[in-house]
This record gives sequence, structure tokens and C-alpha cells, in this order.
Amino acid sequence: MIFPPRYPSLVLVQSIPSSTALPATPAGFLRPATEGVQELSWSGTGWLAAGEPLGERPDATEVARLRPLLGLTVRWPSARVPTGAVTGLAAAGVPLHAPVSPAWVDPGLARLLAAWTPQESPRGEPPKNGGPRSVTVLRREEHSVRLRRHGLARRSPEAGAATPAKTTPKVSVVMSSMRPHLLGSALAQIAGQRRVEVEVLLGLHGVPADHGAVRRAVGESGLPVTVIEADAATPFGEVLNLAASKADGEYVAKWDDDDWYGPEHLADLLLARSYAGADIVGVAAEFFYLEPLNVTIRRTDYTSEVWSDHVAGGTILVDRAGFRESGGFPALPRGVDAGFLKAAHARGARIYRTHGLGYVLRRAMSVEHTWRLSLAHFLRVASNQWRGFRPSLILEAS
Repeated sequence: MIFPPRYPSLVLVQSIPSSTALPATPAGFLRPATEGVQELSWSGTGWLAAGEPLGERPDATEVARLRPLLGLTVRWPSARVPTGAVTGLAAAGVPLHAPVSPAWVDPGLARLLAAWTPQESPRGEPPKNGGPRSVTVLRREEHSVRLRRHGLARRSPEAGAATPAKTTPKVSVVMSSMRPHLLGSALAQIAGQRRVEVEVLLGLHGVPADHGAVRRAVGESGLPVTVIEADAATPFGEVLNLAASKADGEYVAKWDDDDWYGPEHLADLLLARSYAGADIVGVAAEFFYLEPLNVTIRRTDYTSEVWSDHVAGGTILVDRAGFRESGGFPALPRGVDAGFLKAAHARGARIYRTHGLGYVLRRAMSVEHTWRLSLAHFLRVASNQWRGFRPSLILEAS
């Protein structure tokens, strides 16, 4: 398989023999399910998924036939057997369930399998409320995300996963802000990121570095923070580029000061980059908190775990060399995320969109945002609507 060039001077080529099946990844996850629950059972010589043999290292074709299922109930044998196929399905995000697992099963996997129970109709079909508006569908996808994290962390390199990193990846988080009162929350969320090392490159946009709220937020964060000052007349994109020019990490990630991010946000992006082989990764914009209305909505018209030319701008992650070679963000007052992605896509960058369950965009009055859509627009496109702040459980909001 020959991937398109990422940038004019850099051609990304990956050769895979035609006889080699592609490993299963979370790509292609479906919401909601259209079929009921089937079984994953040990035949005596191997695993059967929905009655058909499953390889010890499931490939994308084998998993594709399982995507419509609400889930698979794992029927463990009493004696120890190879579990590579189960781990492979978990890594691909196939919803798995087992109320009880033998003592020889990985305790972490056993807890995950028992933590979710598929809800069927009496006839063994997906629940009638299983459409996009159903919270049952959301709980299923949250379970899938937890399984992906577990499986991908344990799957062997031969099964298609990257070799586990010997060192913790370093991410340079780039954030521009003209709202000092939001910095405390934003920096606390960055400090809470798991399984990554972070540095913060903070571009103060028309705000002095000696502002009391700025000094307090930076001091309390415990993070290495590099502060860049720019006057209010400097275009937003240029502020971001000034900050990003100080990056020392392997990766550059954009962060918006007014949004919410789960503690696995950066780690999930790096996982997606690894299994997809992408140049740029980001999440689907699904959850929005409409602050003036005190309402949370979820939109499901953007699919996740797909190749795309669009991701949520506040979640863009790219390796540092690729960011610099791309020329960075356009020096514009607004539309910089879309401009960056459009230019990168035109150069041949491969952009992958992973799940958006660990991210919530805050919508205040439209004049406070660099992209302006009315609150009514978000209500029109909502699949779910809740009173108050109601993120996915993946966000781990207290």
C-alpha cells in the first residue's frame, strides 16, 4: 500500500504484501448497533466469534463482519487458553461482555468485561431505543473506548500495534488566550493528562504576562510553561505560530482555553496516530455545552474512527517536524484551524478522526468565538440534549 505524500519533500511509503491481511483497529466502529448479541467462545482449538472461526490475531476483515453486533458475550473455558484473539477484538473496540471471568484472565480485562452489559429486546435484538439519541448507545461506545485502550496497550507488535514506547512521549501543547480567568482550569486539565509528558506554550493575546490571574494559574499548574506575549492586534494564527515556534516536544497539540478535555485526551490521540498511521489526528466534535442555556448537546452526524479532512480544531495533533514543514497556522484572525487542515490535506497529509467522547466544546455568546454559529444551530443538529453540564463518562468530570 502506498500512502500519499505528507508534504512535498516528504513521501510516506509503507509496503504491505498483498497476501497480508490488515490488522484490526478501531477504524470502522459503528454506532448504533443494527444486530443483537452473539457469543465469543472457545471451540477446543480456537475462538469462534458469532459462530465463525477467528484468527489468533483478528484482522480487519474478520472484525468488519462483527461491527453491526450490539456486542459479544465471552464464554471462557475453565482451562487457560490463548487470549490473543480476545485482546485483538478489544483493541479494535468490539464491545465485549462477560459477567464473570476465570482467575487466569487479565484482571484489568475481566473488570472491563463485567462493567458493561448489553441491553437487548426480549427477542434478542438491539434495544428499540438504540438509535443515535439513546444514552444506551453512548454507554456502549464508552465501553468500546475503554476496551480499545486496554487492548492496544497489550497487543503484541506482530499483531499490528506499534512497539511500546520506551520513553513517555513529549507533547508541546499550544494555547492562545485572551481570557485570563479561564487559564486556571485549562492548565489544570493539561497537568492532569496521563501517559504523556507535556510542556505548555502559552500565547497571551493582548494580556500581559504579569496579569494576576495569569501568574496565579501558571504558578499553581506545576507545569513547564513558556509564555509568549502578543498585542491584541496580532492575528490569532500568528499568536499560535509564535507559541509553537518554541516547541520542544515530539508532537504539537492545539488546546483551546475554554473547552473541556478528559485526562486521556492526548494519550488517545497518540494511540490513534499509532494504529492509523496518520500524519494529523484529532477528534470528532460531538459534545457542546451551550453556556447561556445551561444545556449540553451531542451531535452524531460526524462519524469517528475514519479518515477525514476535518477534525475539531481544538484537538489537532501533529508531529513537530510535520507542523514546521506545513508552515503552521495561517496568520488570520479566525478560521485558522480549518485553514491549517485544508492546507495540510492539499499537501497530502493523512488526517484521522478518532472518538470525541473525551472532549466538550464550550459555546458562550457567538461574539466570543473565532467561529460564529448561533446557539439555535447547535440545538437543531443535536442528537441528544441534557440540562446542565453532561459530558460523556470518558471525560471523567468530577
